[in-house]
Amino acid sequence: MHTIEPYYRWRDFYLAEDDPRSPFYGKEYSEFYFSDTIYDHVIHPQWDNIGSTTLFLKLIYADYEAQFAIIELMGEWNDTLYNDIQTLKRNIIDHLVDEGINRFILIGENVLNFHPSDDSYYEEWYEDIEEGWIATLNFRQHVLEDFGNENIDQYFVTGGNLNDMAWRTRQPNELFVLVDNLVTKRLGI
Repeated sequence: MHTIEPYYRWRDFYLAEDDPRSPFYGKEYSEFYFSDTIYDHVIHPQWDNIGSTTLFLKLIYADYEAQFAIIELMGEWNDTLYNDIQTLKRNIIDHLVDEGINRFILIGENVLNFHPSDDSYYEEWYEDIEEGWIATLNFRQHVLEDFGNENIDQYFVTGGNLNDMAWRTRQPNELFVLVDNLVTKRLGI
């Protein structure tokens, strides 16, 4: 797992550590010192620790004027043991919502498992972004099924073209427009 890096080709457009409105503003990264682990697996030092032992992320793009953020996730989303949604919501999402972000693109290719608990923090997140949405891109099928089995998928826009999107071939604003169009059609906005 230590070789899986967060997506870095948009670094010319956005760096969370250089963004004074980002929850990661001022963070310094190492390319050589590996300090975080998921269980007994060391992970690449470019992933951001959000206070969870199993779920890490990278805020790879935020546009406050257009009110969206793109977040790449890594690890195991474990609400059962670690209440990862509470950690994500309190430590990252609340900060971004306070900065005006109301549309979230979550990239889940590197989310290996999902273990549910209750849906109160998902519901709170959904209510916090009245005019917005949360879209999931490229989550593994069994993770999406687990979301559905627990009715957590009611808070996310999932499926269809969002499940197999070649997002790395696009620029961040282009990806947002594509996802926004798909979400708008799906929700009938």
